[in-house]
Formats: sequence, C-alpha cells, structure tokens
Amino acid sequence: MNTIDISVIISTYNQPLWLQKVLWSFNQQSFKNFEVVIADDGSNHETLDLIKNMTDELNYPIQHVWHEDNGFQKTIILNNATVVAKGAYLVYTDGDCVARDDFLQQHVNNRQKGHFLSGGYFKLPMNISQLISRSDIEKQLCFKIDWLKQHGLKYSFKNNKITATGIKKRLLNLLTTTKATWNGHNASGWKSDILAVNGFDERMQYGGEDRELGERLINYGLKPIKIRYSAICLHLDHARGYVKQDMIDKNLKIRAATKSEHVIKTAFGIEKK
Repeated sequence: MNTIDISVIISTYNQPLWLQKVLWSFNQQSFKNFEVVIADDGSNHETLDLIKNMTDELNYPIQHVWHEDNGFQKTIILNNATVVAKGAYLVYTDGDCVARDDFLQQHVNNRQKGHFLSGGYFKLPMNISQLISRSDIEKQLCFKIDWLKQHGLKYSFKNNKITATGIKKRLLNLLTTTKATWNGHNASGWKSDILAVNGFDERMQYGGEDRELGERLINYGLKPIKIRYSAICLHLDHARGYVKQDMIDKNLKIRAATKSEHVIKTAFGIEKK
C-alpha cells in the first residue's frame, strides 16, 4: 500500500457549486499521490450530498471533516483537518479556488525543509466564475488567457500569473513586491512544522487568521518561498456576508502580540492547555 505524500486541505462553507469545480480541478492534477481533506465549517446537507455523489468520479481519496455551524470557525475545522491528514506535506487551499493541472506539482517541486511556500490566486469576475464548466476544467481552457479574454477578462499586469513561463515566471516570483505570507487559498508546509506551532489560533475568525499561522512559522525559524507565479489557482467570485469589523480588529490584536512577543506555539490551537 502506497503512503500518501500530500494532503490537500480545502476549506468550505455552503458553496457546493464552487466546491464541485474545485474537486474537478484536482482530478486533473499531474501529481497523483495525494488525498483531499475537506475542512467543512458547518455546511448544510447540499455539500454532504455533493461529496457523496462525486466520490465515484474522483481519482483521489477524500476525507470530509465537518462540525456544526456556529458562526465563522474556520480555524477550528482547519485544525481538525490538519490532525487527520495522512500526508507528511500539507497544501492548504479554499473551496472557491480552481487549481491548474500543475498546481500540486509546483508545490512538490518547490518544497524544502525549513521553509513554507506562499502562493496567490488569480481572481475572476462573477460572470466567468459561473461560466466555467467541467469540460473547461478538464481541457484547462479556463487557464488560457485567450479564453478568459474572450469571456470578458480585462487587461491587468496580474494576467502574467496565467501566461508567465520559464525564466519570466522565476523572475516574477523573485521580484514581486507582495510579501511572502501564509495565504489560506494557496500555501503549503510540512505537517511536522505546523504541529510544532500548534496549528491555527482558534480564537481567530475572519481577517488574517491564515497569516498569523505563517507569522508563527517564521518565529519558529522557517523561511517562506514565493510561488505566486508558479502554483496557479483561479479564485471564483462570491459575497462575503460573514465579514465583521470586530472580527478583524480582534485578529489584528492577536497578530500584533504574535509579532511583538515572538510567539511560536499558540496556546489556543490543536493542543489545549
């Protein structure tokens, strides 16, 4: 029996149509030795039904980790998913991010001991998000700049994420002014490192909750590597009705303490004191 190399942890909450597209995208991965762990922050039966119905058509194993809906508790369900993940290396993304067929291979190619990987996403407008079909994902048309422009994508420097290859791709990863942070939609690291810092801080809700984990990993001694122009995923548009300013303010205070006190292992993570 082969050991699973990578666990892909996908967070979701009541977005079954978007999650379906994401799961289709992992069916196309050139790297095959992985599982998917769905970290479900309390979705209703539609998501459960979707996962059950898709099991037979997917070429990788799935674990569905769920807890009851009690508001925004993404950090708690991510910790639960992290614990059950079978891979020694963990890739985190969101249930609204469709992965290009080399997404996991890029994480594998760039991973190093003593580091974590920091990727980004390519944001799509709602009309293109809705338009993308299973066939478009299987044929990788939705990752072709001409196809995207044909359906209304405007010019932006960020289009280089889709088009850059070879030396240009490596240079853009090096030269981008975007800071290398732990981004929940596209980041990866060794499970042993994530457990060493006790996972996500479960006090945190929306607003920098992913980045705070990265800040503790850096305090632990890890160095981030940028793969913004290498590991490509398309971010499907959606509303953010769950965003509240008090959540953001509380998270900013926790992050400030993490930096000023050089916190490595949160007391509010996987293991509770």
